[in-house]
Amino acid sequence: MQQASDFLAESEALERLITPLQVADFTRPTGFKAWTFETIMRHLHFWNHMANLALTAPDDFQAALKPAVAGMMAGKTLPEIEVNHFPETDLALVSLWQTGFRDVAAAYQQADPSDRVAWVGPSMSARSSITARQMETWAHGQAIADELGIVRAEDDRIRNIVVLGVNTFGWSFTVRGAVVPEAKPALRLIAPSGETWEYGDADSSERVTGMAHEFAQVVTQTRNVADTALTVEGEIATEWMRNAQCFAGAAATPPLPGERHTKSAG
Repeated sequence: MQQASDFLAESEALERLITPLQVADFTRPTGFKAWTFETIMRHLHFWNHMANLALTAPDDFQAALKPAVAGMMAGKTLPEIEVNHFPETDLALVSLWQTGFRDVAAAYQQADPSDRVAWVGPSMSARSSITARQMETWAHGQAIADELGIVRAEDDRIRNIVVLGVNTFGWSFTVRGAVVPEAKPALRLIAPSGETWEYGDADSSERVTGMAHEFAQVVTQTRNVADTALTVEGEIATEWMRNAQCFAGAAATPPLPGERHTKSAG
């Protein structure tokens, strides 16, 4: 499954980003909810582990999910829940994550893309499950890169995240209790390779144009649309880009303009 290979490549890109870090770096807070590097790596490892169980050991997945959901219902934060499962810190945690992402990639590379796997909410296809893992790896990796003052080199595998953003157009409205517009805005995006990716009715007056990675940043809420060079035309497109959310869970408030950005190196 190509999406599993893309997840692996995304994880390896994050691995290269954090390899030079020292133990003390993992306590550095990021612009994402002030989560530290360590909090982010634990979060990624926990849900990679859960995705692996969901595919390869469904009963074990349900057993692990039950206390996690109970913790959420009791008002615990995700970091509080995740540290109970994986208390390891800094480099020991990174080692777990490295083994874990390779394990889950190998499992999904052998899966039928249409296989159904359980999750916190509704079940999803194996293809959607591993795409979600790539999306989270890329999005949370952005927070680390921002704190380090590094502008990442993008790759066309980001198309999986773009497609996820397109497919969750309706969700971005539904999660806020709003009526879903009948027609999606047209998208015309430039891929990292320079290729043009188009979605929707090209003749629509509602449209979003610009760089694919900036569209991905907006739908993953790593950037406010005002901090990108995207051109947004029409009321529906404007509302979508204002509140876009390609991930599950409760309605999340996008960052304010200027709130999430690449820090000056040094």
